[in-house]
Amino acid sequence: MSALATTLQAFFTDRLIRQRRVSPNTVRAYRDTLRLLLVLASKPSGMPPGKLDIDDLDAPLIGTFLDHLEHERKNSVRTRNARLAAIRSLFRYAALRHPDHAATIERVLAIPPKRFERRLVTFLTEAEIDALLAAPDRVIWTGRRYTALFGLDVQTGLRASELTGLVYADVHLGACAHVSCNGKGRQQRITPLTSNTVALLRAWLAERAGPPSDPLFSTRTGRALSRDALERRLAKYVADAQVACPTMSTKRVTMHVLRHSATMRLLRADIDTSVIALWLGHDQIETTQIYLHADLQIKEHALERTAPITTKPGRFRPTDKLLAFLEAL
Repeated sequence: MSALATTLQAFFTDRLIRQRRVSPNTVRAYRDTLRLLLVLASKPSGMPPGKLDIDDLDAPLIGTFLDHLEHERKNSVRTRNARLAAIRSLFRYAALRHPDHAATIERVLAIPPKRFERRLVTFLTEAEIDALLAAPDRVIWTGRRYTALFGLDVQTGLRASELTGLVYADVHLGACAHVSCNGKGRQQRITPLTSNTVALLRAWLAERAGPPSDPLFSTRTGRALSRDALERRLAKYVADAQVACPTMSTKRVTMHVLRHSATMRLLRADIDTSVIALWLGHDQIETTQIYLHADLQIKEHALERTAPITTKPGRFRPTDKLLAFLEAL
């Protein structure tokens, strides 16, 4: 095997899994990136990916790969930068094991991420949320499953991976009802539930009772739902909901938009952003700040609380003699 092949295998087994203990989602993301890269790199010469060397993955080839992602695979700039981050992580690991390839590795690590416009987040209004929750046919069990799933998501703001990873034991519907999950970065967090969400989950649990380790939202065969299955079914129900709520036709609704909608509900309830960051499982509060820019209603509320521009500026005049003395110091 080539130096690249042995380094790549050690990168996954030693660096990612044993040393860093990254999540399975991260392993899959890095795997897909490097698989795409190796397939592209082997095409011009016809050389099998297992025989490629580190110098075969030089900076010009990486640049070609990144352009391929954007222009041929139609990936977003965010996805392009995420793929580049995976490649740079591999090459930083290779730099420790193969100093003889330092020149090639250094040029690859010098490739910068691409800047992009930060768009406003998309979220659903209360009327649109009601239309979406009414779209599934509750006569059939799949409709009741997705009603409970979407209702839980728009109230808790769980990520799609967190929703599909829930098991029966994660749901607690007694006093102080809540749901617990292992979130991004292996962070375990607990999210309280409202009475409406508790009613939806109680009805679902009564219908789909099972061992504590069973998936909360499963397929007909008992396996956990996949992310693709969620997105496909959501797209169907969004199309149905557009009949009752035409404003939804102007929005691209994904599972992450339901998470955004839960966040905007909290912001409009005047919940502090530090609490919302804990609620969503954000490592940095700056991540939560992007939602403040998305809602015009919040900005209008702030404008109403400011003094009119035509107000004559004045100076504070203390009425108490002691305060006047302190003011004069």
